Amino acid sequence: MSLSLPTLEGMGKKTRHFTIKQAEQLKVTSGFKLADIDPDSTPGLTGKNAKEEAADLFDDHDEEFADLQEQMYAQHRVNNGAAPAVLLVLQGMDTSGKGGIVRHVIGSMDPQGVSITGFGKPTAEEASHDFLWRIRKAVPTPGIVGVFDRSHYEDVLVQRVHNMAPPEEIERRYGAIVDFENQLNARNVHIVKVMLHISKEKQTEHLLERIERPDKHWKYNPGDIDERLLWDQYQEAYEIALKRTSTSENPWYVVPADHRWYSRLVVKGLMLEKMRSLGLTWPEADFDPEVEKERLKNS
Repeated sequence: MSLSLPTLEGMGKKTRHFTIKQAEQLKVTSGFKLADIDPDSTPGLTGKNAKEEAADLFDDHDEEFADLQEQMYAQHRVNNGAAPAVLLVLQGMDTSGKGGIVRHVIGSMDPQGVSITGFGKPTAEEASHDFLWRIRKAVPTPGIVGVFDRSHYEDVLVQRVHNMAPPEEIERRYGAIVDFENQLNARNVHIVKVMLHISKEKQTEHLLERIERPDKHWKYNPGDIDERLLWDQYQEAYEIALKRTSTSENPWYVVPADHRWYSRLVVKGLMLEKMRSLGLTWPEADFDPEVEKERLKNS
């Protein structure tokens, strides 16, 4: 996969071309090991000015990003619902930056064309159904960019770590997830799957900030420490889930997340590339513009 993000020129800066191809090791393929991805790394953007370069790059394609989203939404409105949808699946340990991705990447889009769903502990009704029941209800409709802030993968992560389902049921779910995502592709729903990979040390910083700052207290849950005690088990569960469900059609990307300026740039790039790949255009007018201009003048 190749993604061209803008080139930095002028202002005394060395010209630079950052592409997702430079960060291809982020894609989960055969032989993948989570431990091989350094959460503190920034593949494709290194050097003392990397953060500044990322900031310059981040907003340069906002107009194209907005146009692609509006084109997709417009196709849905004009073509009786015949339009693609895009689904961003975000997973990661607590404080890995999922909310920041929603605010800074998805937040630049027109909210009428966006659907955001967070999946917490299943309700009694949800738990009475198959684990994908509540997920299916939240799949973005044609023309919409959907975001799952946590997702169906919680059912092979949290439930595996806490032994909330029998091993044979967890095993079944890996295959069910792959089948489900293939079904979405067949319905013209295109998926971007991102694990935000944070280090335990960086999580310590973020949790301490939540404990110390009154304006962050609302984000803190004492249960976060309980989950942190199971760090190694979660890393194992993530590696298994990523390997079992990363396919050529719907690959996983493990994005280093210790530097949020980097993870946000990469996720924005992945979304931009996915939307570019859909061949979106503005719907053709079903009227004669010249005739309508004349009618408007005479009205």
